[in-house]
This record gives sequence, structure tokens and C-alpha cells, in this order.
Amino acid sequence: MLLCRRSTIFAPFIAKPSPNLFSFFTKTTHFLSLFKNSPIRCNHNYFLGKPIKDSNFFGAHDLFVNKKAKFCNLAISGTSRRNEKAVGDNVMSLREKRKARREAPEGVLRFKLRACAKCGDVVEGLRLYDEARKNGVELNQHHYNVLLYLCSQNGGENVNDLGKQGFEIFQQMIIDKVPPNEATFTNAARLASAMEDPEMAFDLVKQMMSFGILPKLRSYGAPLLGFCKKGMADKAYEVDAHMIEYGVVAEEPELSALLKVSVDVNNADKVYELLHRLRTSVRQVTESTVAIIEDWFKSKHAAKTGKENWDMRKVKEGVARGGGGWHGQGWLGCGQWRVVRTQMDKEGVCGSCGERLACIDIDPRETENFAISLSKLALGREVKADFTRFQDWLQQHGPFDAVADGANLSLIKQQTFSFSQLNAVVHRLHGMYPSKKLPLVILHKSRVTGGSARNPCNKKMLERWKNSGALYVTPAGSNDDW
Repeated sequence: MLLCRRSTIFAPFIAKPSPNLFSFFTKTTHFLSLFKNSPIRCNHNYFLGKPIKDSNFFGAHDLFVNKKAKFCNLAISGTSRRNEKAVGDNVMSLREKRKARREAPEGVLRFKLRACAKCGDVVEGLRLYDEARKNGVELNQHHYNVLLYLCSQNGGENVNDLGKQGFEIFQQMIIDKVPPNEATFTNAARLASAMEDPEMAFDLVKQMMSFGILPKLRSYGAPLLGFCKKGMADKAYEVDAHMIEYGVVAEEPELSALLKVSVDVNNADKVYELLHRLRTSVRQVTESTVAIIEDWFKSKHAAKTGKENWDMRKVKEGVARGGGGWHGQGWLGCGQWRVVRTQMDKEGVCGSCGERLACIDIDPRETENFAISLSKLALGREVKADFTRFQDWLQQHGPFDAVADGANLSLIKQQTFSFSQLNAVVHRLHGMYPSKKLPLVILHKSRVTGGSARNPCNKKMLERWKNSGALYVTPAGSNDDW
């Protein structure tokens, strides 16, 4: 798609979150207040995976379960499972324990609920729940999560009834003092969204933090898409800001929904920001997102949006700072956009306007993040002293315009290591850049001490690179790819 006007586009904008308005039907408000004021503690004594009840469940303040402390209270010998021997007649083998778990009422219920989840049979799932309650079967976190999932995935005419039943189950989970997890809150948020109450859905997501549970992208889907569907742009931006604050990266469905609601309310700054976020994180968008983008650029509001005068110096600086191709100075120029579907040839030339696409590099911040991440990986997998020595050397002799992977370049279409081929590439790179600096040549120690490296001409060439500060020799046992 080609977007033409006498300028280029885009500038970041951060939405201010609006105050939270939490609403809930009366009969569950009391139980949800437990989330805000009363942390949950789980007893660390486990046998066959079932928690032992603690009479002071809500009186304690140690919220998290120590996952390493799930030990059986019975004394079990330290022998291997294969050689486990019974002490008296009370200790079961591992196989017998598994069978007992499967055949216990809780295990049978787990199996049947899983089957309901696979086929989306909410009616049977609720019948099993009522039957389990009647028979005194103790439900655990998994049981409750499957039931909440079933209620949240079924809509239609009965959506409100299912929503109320789902929240009654959620309420019972709290009464039973079963600790919720991310899936619990996510399914509850989906229930609220199905009842067309994105405000409640968002409040449930925010309550996860008071339990020390980090929301996932799927947790935010219900409130974000719910607000967007209702055209509540400011509330959708608030959810988006919450995601960014907690390091959750939106993907195309979320960005597309935010873009549509921004187009609908004519929020040009947000459209600008979201187009850039799509550019950096999605790259190739679906047809439905393309349609939203086209609608914006064909709109009268888009034609009226933009500065008539701007500082070209700042534009050029922005392009250089951003890696090329975009400037970050906002909408520049006014007038109607011309929007057509077109194709680029292999050289990046547009088939409609004849202009060539700009070559966009990763920006300096991305480069820095990449270098830091790569260094952490290398330090974790290499001998630390070896990689640290390389970093120190690079600080002294760098920076370089180009890097030559000596082994790969010397072996391309060659049966043996070719120094002449490597030298030809180094010579070409030397003349390509204004600095006229030699590229950094990386070679393993074995390549510079034996074989064709002993040849007088090759030896002289290696000495020249070394004296110029352009050759780094990786030590034995080190991976030169790092």
C-alpha cells in the first residue's frame, strides 16, 4: 500500500490513565474485597497434591507459596523409585499412588471436566460441579479454573446467566480458600467482558498484582478489546499504558483494536504512535489491519492533520537518530493522501510512484539492547575471562565499520582455508567506508598458528592486520561466533 503526501509521518504519544471505576454485582463484592485486603497463604504441607487446610488461612501475611516446600508429611526412604520398598503395609508404590489419584473423586472430576473443556460442553461441566458440591468432593485450583474457562468461552443468549454462574463459582473458590492464579483472574476477566463489563474485567486484572501474579498478554485482552468495542478510547489507552508499565508487549490484535478506536475518535497522535508500533513489532499486517489504515488515510480528518511548517534540520536529525526512513517529528504537511495498492520490485522501487524505499537500520537504542543481551548470553556460555578480554580489547581498538568472519569468508566455495579470498574481502571493505578503516577480522587461534598461516605472505598479512588493531584471535576452547 502506498501512502503519498508531501511529507512523511508519525510521533509518540502517551495516554494519561483515567480513574478506575470498579463495578460488580452486590453478592460478589464482599468476596472480591478479600483480594484487596487479605493476602492468601497456602500451607506448605502436601500429600498426594492436596493442600492441608489451615484454620488461620486469611490471617497470615505470607502471600506466596514456596514451590520448593511441597513435601509429604510421611517419612519416605531415600531410595530410588525403582527400588522403593514398603515400610509395613502402608506405603504404596509410585504406580499405586498415581492410580489412587486418578480413581479418587477429585481425579475423576478432573478427567471429566477436561473432556468438557475440549468440546466446550458448559452444561455438562456445570452439572458435574453441582454433583461434586452435593457429594462433598473437594475442588482444587484446576477444577475451578476449568469451570471458569467453560463459563467464559460460551456466549449467546445465555451469556448473562453463564456470567453470574461463573462468578458464583469464582466466589465459592474464595470461600473454599483455594488460591487463584493467573488463569483464574484471566478467565474471570473474560467472564466480565462477555457480560459487556470491561471495567470489571480491567479491575480484575489490576487485582492480580496484589497477589503477586504478573498479568500476561491474554489477561489484558478482555478489558482492552471490550473498551475498544464500546468505543471507550481513553479507557482502552489506560489498559494499554498498564500493559506497557508491566512489560507486556501488545501484538497485532491489540494494536489493531487500539488503532481502530483511535481512527474512530479521530485521535491523530494516537494513530501516529500506533502505526509506528505496528511498524516495529508486527512488520507485516493482516488484511483487516490494512483496511483500518486505509480508512484513516482516506478520511477528511487525516487530510486536515499535519504541520504546514517544520524544521528540516530536526527531520534530518530524527532520521539519522532513528536508523533511517522515519523522523519521529509527527504529521508533516496537509492535504489529501493518495492511497493505492502497489508492489515493490526487487530493488525496493515502488511500482506506483517510482520512489525507492529507504533502507532502515535498527535504531541506536535497539542496537544497545541487542549488544547487552548478546554479551549476557556470551558471558553465560563462554569462559568469562575470554569474553571479558575481548570486550576490553574492543573498547581499546573499536569501533569498526564492518566485521569479517574470517573462517566463513575463507572457506566459501573453497576446499581449503583461503587467506587470499579473505584478504580480497578485507581490501574491498577497507575502501567502502569514509573512515578508510580496516574491518575487524575475527579468526580462531588455530587459523593463525598452523596450516597456510605459516606461508610467509599470509604471515606478513596477519602481522599487518594485527599491528593495525584489526585482527582479534579467539583463544582455544572459545567460540568465535560470539
